[in-house]
Amino acid sequence: MIREFKEFSTDALLTIGNEELLNTYRLPKNIEMFTFIWTKTNIAAVEIDGILTTLKPNTITVLTPNQFFTFIEGQDLIVYQFNREFYCIKDHDKEVSCTGILFYGNKSITIVELDTGNQQKLNALHQTFLDELETIDTIQAEMLRMLMARFIITTTRLIKQQSDFKDVYKDQVALIREFNLLVEFNFRKEHSVAFYAERLFKSPKTLSNSFSKLKRSPLQVIHNRIVLEAKRLLLYTDKSAKEIAYEIGFDDASHLSRMFKKHTTFSPSDFRKQQASIKS
Repeated sequence: MIREFKEFSTDALLTIGNEELLNTYRLPKNIEMFTFIWTKTNIAAVEIDGILTTLKPNTITVLTPNQFFTFIEGQDLIVYQFNREFYCIKDHDKEVSCTGILFYGNKSITIVELDTGNQQKLNALHQTFLDELETIDTIQAEMLRMLMARFIITTTRLIKQQSDFKDVYKDQVALIREFNLLVEFNFRKEHSVAFYAERLFKSPKTLSNSFSKLKRSPLQVIHNRIVLEAKRLLLYTDKSAKEIAYEIGFDDASHLSRMFKKHTTFSPSDFRKQQASIKS
């Protein structure tokens, strides 16, 4: 069961389906869409950026377009996928926009847990989605975007309650989100905390204080993002370690190699060999 909404004037696309929708990801590839995978009664097995992950029942896994994804197995799933043209062009509140903490929080894999009450709430919302997809009129696009906004608001509230963010002040949450977003778009060239602090009109110390309750530093966030990208390129491209280092902003490949080994205990070349042996 796959249902699709297309808006040809804007190239907006929303697709809602079950595990059948994920069959195109049987081999690793860039997921390219904002994606929610909702496991209902059974576990599902997937690979996200090279990490084998078991998705527990009654959880929603959130994926962003730049992540690499492989669907291994799973049944009784609900899957939502949409592109930037569908939702991100609207002037949403930053907290529930495409740059909100649900997509750019502080973890590379965001998983939302659902209790019985929220399962019922989202089940009702899902049925409304399906009904609206059958109602073709001039306001259908606006209605679908409103429903997606409700879905994102609900899951954002849950992830704030379930993550380290519950202990962080609202203004600090906003600062962390803005920092993470800046890192996402600049990490290939900018590796210093000072650059991001200046862009945010904050001191490096203020940034560090905001991250303190998350038990990590701004520099760790930058390095984690660099290492994640290096892993993606090592796993899913044939580029050499030297080419990858240059692509991520290192003039000397040995600098990336030292950082990579500190985080993974492997050199880039050894990591590639180790992953290849696992998959063979």
